[in-house]
Amino acid sequence: MNLAENRIVKALAKLSDEKRKGLLPYVTAGLPDLATTERILAALGDLGVTAVELGFPYSDSIADGPTIQSSFTRVLDRGIHVRDILAMVERFRRRHELPILAMLSYSIVYRVGLDRFIADAKAAGIDGFILPDVSFEEAPDIAARVNDAGLCLPMLVSPASPPERRRQIAALSTGFVYYMSVTGITGERNALPPDLPANVRELRSIARRPVVVGFGISTADHVRLVCSVADGAIIGSALVRRIMEAQDGGATADGIVQTAADAVREWMKGLN
Repeated sequence: MNLAENRIVKALAKLSDEKRKGLLPYVTAGLPDLATTERILAALGDLGVTAVELGFPYSDSIADGPTIQSSFTRVLDRGIHVRDILAMVERFRRRHELPILAMLSYSIVYRVGLDRFIADAKAAGIDGFILPDVSFEEAPDIAARVNDAGLCLPMLVSPASPPERRRQIAALSTGFVYYMSVTGITGERNALPPDLPANVRELRSIARRPVVVGFGISTADHVRLVCSVADGAIIGSALVRRIMEAQDGGATADGIVQTAADAVREWMKGLN
Protein backbone atom coordinates (compact mmCIF):
# COMPACT_ATOMS: atom_id res chain seq x y z
CA MET A 1 0.00 0.00 0.00
CA ASN A 2 1.32 3.41 -0.96
CA LEU A 3 1.42 5.97 1.84
CA ALA A 4 -0.34 8.43 -0.45
CA GLU A 5 -3.42 6.20 -0.13
CA ASN A 6 -3.29 6.21 3.65
CA ARG A 7 -6.47 7.66 5.20
CA ILE A 8 -4.50 10.00 7.49
CA VAL A 9 -2.40 11.36 4.64
CA LYS A 10 -5.46 11.83 2.42
CA ALA A 11 -7.47 13.54 5.16
CA LEU A 12 -4.72 16.04 5.91
CA ALA A 13 -4.09 16.66 2.22
CA LYS A 14 -7.80 17.41 1.78
CA LEU A 15 -7.67 19.91 4.65
CA SER A 16 -4.70 21.62 3.03
CA ASP A 17 -6.40 21.78 -0.37
CA GLU A 18 -9.50 23.31 1.22
CA LYS A 19 -7.45 25.62 3.46
CA ARG A 20 -9.06 24.20 6.58
CA LYS A 21 -7.70 22.94 9.89
CA GLY A 22 -8.53 19.70 11.66
CA LEU A 23 -9.54 18.32 15.03
CA LEU A 24 -8.19 14.94 16.10
CA PRO A 25 -9.90 13.84 19.33
CA TYR A 26 -8.41 11.14 21.55
CA VAL A 27 -10.64 8.32 22.79
CA THR A 28 -9.64 5.57 25.23
CA ALA A 29 -10.55 2.21 23.70
CA GLY A 30 -12.97 0.32 25.92
CA LEU A 31 -14.24 3.32 27.88
CA PRO A 32 -16.84 2.62 29.13
CA ASP A 33 -16.94 -0.52 26.97
CA LEU A 34 -15.94 -1.43 23.44
CA ALA A 35 -19.44 -1.30 22.01
CA THR A 36 -19.83 2.28 23.23
CA THR A 37 -16.34 3.18 21.99
CA GLU A 38 -17.39 2.01 18.54
CA ARG A 39 -20.47 4.22 18.70
CA ILE A 40 -18.39 7.21 19.86
CA LEU A 41 -16.05 6.75 16.89
CA ALA A 42 -19.03 6.69 14.53
CA ALA A 43 -20.52 9.83 16.11
CA LEU A 44 -17.23 11.73 15.85
CA GLY A 45 -16.82 10.62 12.27
CA ASP A 46 -20.30 11.94 11.50
CA LEU A 47 -19.27 15.30 12.98
CA GLY A 48 -16.41 15.52 10.49
CA VAL A 49 -13.34 15.21 12.69
CA THR A 50 -10.14 14.68 10.73
CA ALA A 51 -9.11 11.52 12.57
CA VAL A 52 -9.31 9.90 15.99
CA GLU A 53 -6.45 8.83 18.21
CA LEU A 54 -7.47 5.55 19.79
CA GLY A 55 -5.67 4.99 23.08
CA PHE A 56 -4.72 1.41 23.92
CA PRO A 57 -4.80 1.05 27.72
CA TYR A 58 -1.51 0.16 29.38
CA SER A 59 -0.71 -0.22 33.06
CA ASP A 60 2.55 1.75 33.00
CA SER A 61 2.08 4.58 30.50
CA ILE A 62 4.68 7.35 30.59
CA ALA A 63 3.15 10.26 28.68
CA ASP A 64 -0.41 10.11 29.96
CA GLY A 65 -1.67 12.30 32.76
CA PRO A 66 -3.96 11.23 35.62
CA THR A 67 -7.21 11.47 33.65
CA ILE A 68 -6.14 9.11 30.89
CA GLN A 69 -4.34 6.84 33.35
CA SER A 70 -7.59 6.58 35.32
CA SER A 71 -9.45 5.62 32.13
CA PHE A 72 -6.82 2.96 31.43
CA THR A 73 -7.34 1.46 34.90
CA ARG A 74 -11.08 1.20 34.33
CA VAL A 75 -10.62 -0.58 31.03
CA LEU A 76 -7.88 -2.93 32.22
CA ASP A 77 -9.94 -3.87 35.28
CA ARG A 78 -12.60 -5.13 32.87
CA GLY A 79 -10.12 -7.47 31.19
CA ILE A 80 -10.08 -5.87 27.74
CA HIS A 81 -7.12 -6.94 25.62
CA VAL A 82 -5.41 -5.69 22.45
CA ARG A 83 -7.11 -8.35 20.35
CA ASP A 84 -10.50 -7.13 21.60
CA ILE A 85 -9.69 -3.55 20.59
CA LEU A 86 -8.52 -4.60 17.13
CA ALA A 87 -11.67 -6.67 16.68
CA MET A 88 -13.75 -3.58 17.51
CA VAL A 89 -11.80 -1.51 14.97
CA GLU A 90 -12.35 -4.20 12.35
CA ARG A 91 -16.12 -4.10 12.97
CA PHE A 92 -16.10 -0.31 12.80
CA ARG A 93 -14.08 -0.32 9.59
CA ARG A 94 -16.72 -2.33 7.73
CA ARG A 95 -18.97 0.73 7.73
CA HIS A 96 -16.77 3.78 8.33
CA GLU A 97 -13.74 5.43 6.72
CA LEU A 98 -12.77 7.68 9.66
CA PRO A 99 -8.95 7.62 9.95
CA ILE A 100 -7.77 5.97 13.18
CA LEU A 101 -4.37 6.31 14.79
CA ALA A 102 -3.48 3.83 17.51
CA MET A 103 -1.72 5.59 20.39
CA LEU A 104 0.01 3.05 22.56
CA SER A 105 3.13 2.08 24.43
CA TYR A 106 5.78 0.36 22.36
CA SER A 107 5.88 -2.25 25.12
CA ILE A 108 2.57 -3.57 23.79
CA VAL A 109 3.91 -3.72 20.24
CA TYR A 110 7.15 -5.35 21.37
CA ARG A 111 5.30 -8.01 23.35
CA VAL A 112 3.26 -9.00 20.30
CA GLY A 113 6.16 -8.57 17.89
CA LEU A 114 6.56 -5.54 15.62
CA ASP A 115 5.82 -7.18 12.28
CA ARG A 116 2.89 -9.19 13.63
CA PHE A 117 1.42 -6.15 15.35
CA ILE A 118 1.72 -4.05 12.19
CA ALA A 119 0.03 -6.78 10.16
CA ASP A 120 -2.77 -7.29 12.70
CA ALA A 121 -3.40 -3.56 13.06
CA LYS A 122 -3.44 -3.01 9.31
CA ALA A 123 -5.83 -5.90 8.80
CA ALA A 124 -8.16 -4.40 11.41
CA GLY A 125 -8.15 -1.01 9.68
CA ILE A 126 -5.70 1.03 11.78
CA ASP A 127 -4.04 3.77 9.72
CA GLY A 128 -0.97 4.52 11.82
CA PHE A 129 0.66 4.53 15.23
CA ILE A 130 1.77 7.07 17.77
CA LEU A 131 4.39 5.45 20.00
CA PRO A 132 5.36 8.07 22.59
CA ASP A 133 7.92 5.90 24.39
CA VAL A 134 10.01 4.96 21.36
CA SER A 135 13.45 6.56 21.47
CA PHE A 136 14.67 8.43 18.44
CA GLU A 137 17.51 5.94 18.11
CA GLU A 138 15.07 3.03 17.78
CA ALA A 139 12.68 4.90 15.54
CA PRO A 140 14.23 4.59 12.03
CA ASP A 141 13.85 0.80 11.79
CA ILE A 142 10.35 0.91 13.30
CA ALA A 143 9.31 3.73 10.98
CA ALA A 144 10.60 1.90 7.91
CA ARG A 145 8.59 -1.22 8.73
CA VAL A 146 5.45 0.75 9.59
CA ASN A 147 5.72 2.82 6.42
CA ASP A 148 6.38 -0.26 4.25
CA ALA A 149 2.97 -1.49 5.36
CA GLY A 150 1.40 1.78 4.20
CA LEU A 151 0.80 3.04 7.74
CA CYS A 152 1.83 6.36 9.27
CA LEU A 153 4.14 7.00 12.19
CA PRO A 154 3.82 10.59 13.44
CA MET A 155 6.53 11.32 15.98
CA LEU A 156 6.52 13.65 18.96
CA VAL A 157 8.49 16.88 19.15
CA SER A 158 8.91 18.42 22.58
CA PRO A 159 9.36 22.14 23.26
CA ALA A 160 12.67 21.09 24.82
CA SER A 161 13.93 19.37 21.67
CA PRO A 162 16.98 21.16 20.20
CA PRO A 163 16.58 22.53 16.66
CA GLU A 164 18.62 19.77 15.00
CA ARG A 165 16.65 17.04 16.82
CA ARG A 166 13.39 18.69 15.71
CA ARG A 167 14.56 18.53 12.10
CA GLN A 168 15.50 14.88 12.46
CA ILE A 169 12.19 13.93 14.07
CA ALA A 170 10.22 15.85 11.45
CA ALA A 171 12.09 14.11 8.63
CA LEU A 172 11.32 10.70 10.13
CA SER A 173 7.63 11.39 10.80
CA THR A 174 4.95 10.31 8.35
CA GLY A 175 1.40 11.61 8.21
CA PHE A 176 2.21 14.59 10.39
CA VAL A 177 4.53 15.80 13.10
CA TYR A 178 3.04 15.77 16.60
CA TYR A 179 4.10 18.89 18.48
CA MET A 180 3.68 18.70 22.27
CA SER A 181 2.50 22.08 23.52
CA VAL A 182 4.19 21.41 26.86
CA THR A 183 6.93 19.15 28.13
CA GLY A 184 5.67 16.39 30.36
CA ILE A 185 2.39 14.50 30.49
CA THR A 186 -1.03 14.98 28.95
CA GLY A 187 -3.76 16.82 30.82
CA GLU A 188 -6.05 19.83 30.73
CA ARG A 189 -4.50 23.24 31.28
CA ASN A 190 -5.96 26.69 31.75
CA ALA A 191 -3.55 28.34 29.33
CA LEU A 192 -1.17 27.26 26.61
CA PRO A 193 2.50 28.37 26.61
CA PRO A 194 3.12 31.82 25.14
CA ASP A 195 5.94 30.49 22.95
CA LEU A 196 3.68 27.89 21.28
CA PRO A 197 2.86 29.91 18.13
CA ALA A 198 6.50 30.73 17.44
CA ASN A 199 7.60 27.14 18.05
CA VAL A 200 4.94 25.75 15.74
CA ARG A 201 5.77 28.23 12.98
CA GLU A 202 9.42 27.27 13.22
CA LEU A 203 8.60 23.55 13.13
CA ARG A 204 6.28 23.95 10.13
CA SER A 205 9.03 25.79 8.26
CA ILE A 206 11.36 22.80 8.55
CA ALA A 207 8.91 19.88 8.67
CA ARG A 208 7.64 19.91 5.05
CA ARG A 209 4.57 18.06 6.33
CA PRO A 210 1.56 18.90 8.50
CA VAL A 211 2.10 19.79 12.15
CA VAL A 212 -0.59 18.87 14.68
CA VAL A 213 -0.50 20.06 18.30
CA GLY A 214 -1.54 18.12 21.39
CA PHE A 215 -1.12 18.14 25.20
CA GLY A 216 -3.07 20.62 27.29
CA ILE A 217 -5.69 21.63 24.71
CA SER A 218 -9.13 21.67 26.31
CA THR A 219 -11.28 24.55 24.98
CA ALA A 220 -12.50 25.94 21.67
CA ASP A 221 -10.30 28.98 22.28
CA HIS A 222 -7.28 26.69 22.65
CA VAL A 223 -8.21 25.00 19.37
CA ARG A 224 -8.55 28.41 17.71
CA LEU A 225 -5.11 29.52 18.95
CA VAL A 226 -3.41 26.29 17.95
CA CYS A 227 -5.03 26.17 14.52
CA SER A 228 -4.00 29.75 13.77
CA VAL A 229 -0.48 28.33 13.31
CA ALA A 230 -0.80 24.53 13.08
CA ASP A 231 -2.67 22.16 10.78
CA GLY A 232 -4.73 20.59 13.53
CA ALA A 233 -5.35 20.18 17.24
CA ILE A 234 -5.62 17.12 19.45
CA ILE A 235 -7.90 17.01 22.50
CA GLY A 236 -7.58 14.02 24.81
CA SER A 237 -7.92 14.42 28.56
CA ALA A 238 -10.83 16.86 28.37
CA LEU A 239 -12.86 14.41 26.27
CA VAL A 240 -11.91 11.37 28.34
CA ARG A 241 -12.89 13.24 31.52
CA ARG A 242 -16.34 14.04 30.15
CA ILE A 243 -16.90 10.43 29.16
CA MET A 244 -15.91 9.21 32.63
CA GLU A 245 -18.09 11.84 34.32
CA ALA A 246 -21.06 10.74 32.23
CA GLN A 247 -20.34 7.13 33.11
CA ASP A 248 -20.05 7.94 36.83
CA GLY A 249 -23.28 9.90 36.64
CA GLY A 250 -25.13 6.81 35.50
CA ALA A 251 -25.62 7.88 31.88
CA THR A 252 -26.79 5.28 29.40
CA ALA A 253 -24.67 4.37 26.38
CA ASP A 254 -26.78 6.80 24.35
CA GLY A 255 -26.05 9.53 26.89
CA ILE A 256 -22.32 8.85 26.90
CA VAL A 257 -22.13 8.96 23.10
CA GLN A 258 -24.11 12.21 23.13
CA THR A 259 -21.81 13.69 25.78
CA ALA A 260 -18.75 12.93 23.66
CA ALA A 261 -20.37 14.31 20.50
CA ASP A 262 -21.53 17.50 22.24
CA ALA A 263 -18.03 18.15 23.60
CA VAL A 264 -16.36 17.65 20.23
CA ARG A 265 -18.99 19.76 18.48
CA GLU A 266 -18.19 22.61 20.90
CA TRP A 267 -14.42 22.29 20.31
CA MET A 268 -14.91 22.24 16.56
CA LYS A 269 -16.18 25.81 16.79
CA GLY A 270 -12.52 26.74 17.27
CA LEU A 271 -11.84 25.62 13.70
CA ASN A 272 -14.00 28.36 12.21
